[in-house]
Amino acid sequence: MNTATKLSGFTLGLATVFGAAYGVGHVADPVAPAAETRHDSTTGHDDAGHDTGSAAAEQIPGGLQVSDRGYTLAPITAPTDEFAFRITGPDGRPVTTFDEAHDKRMHLIVTRRDLSGFRHVHPEMAPDGTWRVASPLGEPGTWRAFADFTPTGAEPLTLGVDVPVPGPFTPRPLPAPAASSTIDGYTVTIAGTLQPGRTAELTLNVSRDGAPVTDLQPYLGAYGHLVALRQGDLAYLHVHPDGEPGDGRTQPGPQVTFFAEVPSAGTYRLFLDFQHQGTVRTAEFTLTAGDAPTSGGTAPAGPATPRPSATDGHGEPGHAHN
Repeated sequence: MNTATKLSGFTLGLATVFGAAYGVGHVADPVAPAAETRHDSTTGHDDAGHDTGSAAAEQIPGGLQVSDRGYTLAPITAPTDEFAFRITGPDGRPVTTFDEAHDKRMHLIVTRRDLSGFRHVHPEMAPDGTWRVASPLGEPGTWRAFADFTPTGAEPLTLGVDVPVPGPFTPRPLPAPAASSTIDGYTVTIAGTLQPGRTAELTLNVSRDGAPVTDLQPYLGAYGHLVALRQGDLAYLHVHPDGEPGDGRTQPGPQVTFFAEVPSAGTYRLFLDFQHQGTVRTAEFTLTAGDAPTSGGTAPAGPATPRPSATDGHGEPGHAHN
């Protein structure tokens, strides 16, 4: 499944953006001053149902920038079957110390800009700060790579960069909004409505061949991981489950509840990773928030409405598996 590509000749900040982008997404991979680029990680239930504060005007969603608060995502040349990068710090040197979040020090999420081919992998870091993983990139097109991490002594970050895969590119239309998704005999249904600028409760129910799955296995410290990406600019939102394995109240299925806050009206693609019988699978959904288009192909109009900052021990709002 992994169609590799070399990154030689790739220049940060000049990658092509497919499709319409809006708000802060007008420029691919912007590098902005730290004072203007604060990120957050969504805790969700702490402020469920409350309007965002005035601080929202100072925030932008994660994954829209290649550099933030002095840290930069820097892809490097690698063999054709690998994807490699470094995170450089405020001093310009590769960062080599990271805090663990959800059992990993680095989460790498990739998707093509038409929101097809979502993958979530976990690279390994060499002593010199170079992260390497078997290439998760797929069919030709422009892919967006998100690095979700927490430098030791700093706040969680999600940085994003476009990576081109050469070859004929045929964009795929975004699937229509639907409340259910099927994968390998599993059906996942979702209940709840995304609300622009407000925290929404989303409950996902996992069944297999019509029977509820009540023995989900912990994956990265939870019974499910949910990523939301906004169509158009691919703003990256990490949403967190309500509870965790072993807390005395959270059951291993069939329901997994999340609290999610989307920054604006628009169309969003959601990816749920769950593990059962030793295999991680991803269920995909299209949802809309506010007065958004109900079919794929058009990004929501108007500027993005950023989200307020919060920290909960994970990288920037959004992520998936492997």
